[in-house]
Amino acid sequence: MNVGIFATLVATSLVLLLGEKLVEWIAVLRTYSIPAPVVGGLIVAVGVLLIRVVSNVQVRFDATLQTPLMFAFFSTIGLNANISSLKAGGPVLIKFLSLVSGLLILQNVLGLLMAFALGVDPLYGLLGGSITMSGGHGTGAAWSQVFTEHHGLQSATEIAIGCATFGLVVGGVMGGPIARLLMRKLGANEQQRLKEQEEQTLVFEEPKAEQPTTPAAFITTLALISVCLAVGEVVADWLAGTPFEMPTFVCVLFVGVILNNVLPFARVNIPQHAVALLGNVSLALFLAMALMRLDLWELAGLALPVITILAGQTVLTAVYIVFVTFPTMGRNYDAVVLSTAQCGLGMGATPTAIANMQAVTHRFGHSHVAFLIVPMVGAFFMDIVNAIVIKLFLLLPFFR
Repeated sequence: MNVGIFATLVATSLVLLLGEKLVEWIAVLRTYSIPAPVVGGLIVAVGVLLIRVVSNVQVRFDATLQTPLMFAFFSTIGLNANISSLKAGGPVLIKFLSLVSGLLILQNVLGLLMAFALGVDPLYGLLGGSITMSGGHGTGAAWSQVFTEHHGLQSATEIAIGCATFGLVVGGVMGGPIARLLMRKLGANEQQRLKEQEEQTLVFEEPKAEQPTTPAAFITTLALISVCLAVGEVVADWLAGTPFEMPTFVCVLFVGVILNNVLPFARVNIPQHAVALLGNVSLALFLAMALMRLDLWELAGLALPVITILAGQTVLTAVYIVFVTFPTMGRNYDAVVLSTAQCGLGMGATPTAIANMQAVTHRFGHSHVAFLIVPMVGAFFMDIVNAIVIKLFLLLPFFR
């Protein structure tokens, strides 16, 4: 049963409202800071799975709007990225990127070790490693095609999609509980600082805050987002097939960065309140749509060795975040928010990381540092590092 584009948009909106209400009504969801899009999206995904099991009818939601919504979200990240602010957060960005990179490497090491221990092709270990855990569906689909064409690995695409689906679900669910665990480790001084912190927020810090805007500001922001999408797509096409090839969403983001840092010289002000409004709407709709379109049936089709590898990756990610990321980033509240973001980056995707952070900061307080560096690390630097790491692992003798 195919659900059309408009019906899918209606369903997505209702899913978001359902998620908001469930978080409001169910204390355990608030306690563990589970994002509303994750709650609503997973309920629909489970419902679709039950329909398929009971009646053998597969419900397919239209995916037409999903990619534009993702691109719009990343363009607003760029339109909010000020070079001077990024320079100020440089040392923290480098430290966090090194921790993200460390997890990428460990995911592949664990994947390979478990593949050898389980007696399966080591390529399964890489597919269940950083390719899908940190790379998500896009990276998984790209590398699975390479594994099929050049390494003869059958069913690589199905396995990659299943692994990425598992990661997206777990990444959206585990962030809140880990944040709750780490909040207990904060000292009294840090707890007091949270109570006394200023109310000023960045664009993505408070998605439920009312954003004062005007029709003119809304149209201006919509035009800027459209420019980011159009120019970013052209740039991605130019770079395709070259050593500098990058995903389209990265090109879109950097067009936004350029606009945000060049337009002020032309006395053109970017309406940040409208950017906040459209950015948060795009993020919520994209994440809800992505989760409600998840085919959980793919998880049932994963072989036992792959499921075992994924379980190991979940434990590794949680242990790494609690015992490496949190202490290294300073054992403070910013470290808590960065840790919950890494749950999304390490097991899902950048939008999941942002949603995790929003759920935590909505309850406990703002973290300007986290919202400054996580979007740039997750949307750009991590993809580059992941590509390099994967290629280096493929140079190992048993892959030749």
